[in-house]
Amino acid sequence: MHDWNLAPKEAVQLQRELAGKIVIGGQPGQMDIIAGIDISMQLFGKTGYAGVIVFSHPKLDIIEEAFACGTIPFPYVPGLLTFREGPLIEEAMTKLKTRPDLLIFDGQGIAHPRHMGIAAHMGLKLNIPSIGCAKSRLFGQYSEPAPTRGSSTPLTDGEGRQIGVVLRTRDNVKPVFVSPGHMVGIEESACIIMSCTGKYRIPIPTREAHIRVGAYRKRVED
Repeated sequence: MHDWNLAPKEAVQLQRELAGKIVIGGQPGQMDIIAGIDISMQLFGKTGYAGVIVFSHPKLDIIEEAFACGTIPFPYVPGLLTFREGPLIEEAMTKLKTRPDLLIFDGQGIAHPRHMGIAAHMGLKLNIPSIGCAKSRLFGQYSEPAPTRGSSTPLTDGEGRQIGVVLRTRDNVKPVFVSPGHMVGIEESACIIMSCTGKYRIPIPTREAHIRVGAYRKRVED
C-alpha cells in the first residue's frame, strides 16, 4: 500500500491521506483467532524486536508465535510510531502459519491526532480488523471512570467526537485507553478487550506479547 522509507513530513501527510480509508463500526464476522502484538527496543541502540502471539478466542490458548528483529532507521517522532515499528511487525506477520481474525496492539488506534495510531495504520495495511489498547493517553479528553471493573468513560477529540473508551479492566487500578483501529466499532472494541482481560490490568494477548518479545530480545542479544 505504501513504502516505509519516508521523511517525517511525508509520513504525516501519508497519515492524513490514509485516515479517510479507516472503517469504524461493528466487529469481525469471525473472531476465533486473535493476535497480540508488541515491540521491544534495544537499550541505547537502534535495533527493534517485534512479537506477534496468536491465541484462540475466547479460551486464549496460545496457538503460535512469530518474531522479527532489525535496525530501525526512522527517528523517534511523537505520533509517527508506526513508521518505526511497522516494518518489523509486517515481517513477523509473514512468518505466521495462521492468519488472525483480529489484531490487538499495545498502542493507539484512532485515538491519535490524525486518527492514525499504530493499530489503525497496521490494521489498514494488513487488511485485518484491529484494536489499540494503550496503557496511557496520547490524545483526547476524558473523565475518570468509576473504580470498578468494566466501568468506562468516552475518550473524545477536541470537537467532542468519541474516538475511544477509557476502560477499567480491574477494580481500583489505572484504566487502559481503548480505541478501534480498523473494521471494529468503539464499544465493540471495549467489549472485546474486556473478553481478553484476566487477572491483570493489561489484556492477555498484549501482555503475553510484551513478555515473549522481551524474552526473544534477550535471547538474540545474548
